[in-house]
Amino acid sequence: MTPNEFIDNKAPQLAFYGKAFLSDKLDFKEIQLYLWDTLEEWQMYNHQGDAQTDMERVFWHLLHAFDRWPSWTIRGNHFLRKQIDDCCDYLSIGGQIPRGCIGIRP
Repeated sequence: MTPNEFIDNKAPQLAFYGKAFLSDKLDFKEIQLYLWDTLEEWQMYNHQGDAQTDMERVFWHLLHAFDRWPSWTIRGNHFLRKQIDDCCDYLSIGGQIPRGCIGIRP
């Protein structure tokens, strides 16, 4: 599987989980399980190098945000919450890349 195929496959699911979490329809633990499953799968492909597309950069940025920040911080910090929401929108429908996304491959 190429990196683009991997991201194209995983990005809509991450966006769905992110939106569900932000609207209190998904427990944060479910996102963390998704995060670790995704990283484990990514490791199987042994892709090296920098993120190649804006979609990939936003994907890794969002995944990192869910790893870096606890749920209460995401819910309580308006800037962070908006950025996560914007990243989910970008992964779902495209448009302009959200500001401040510096996603790098793990």
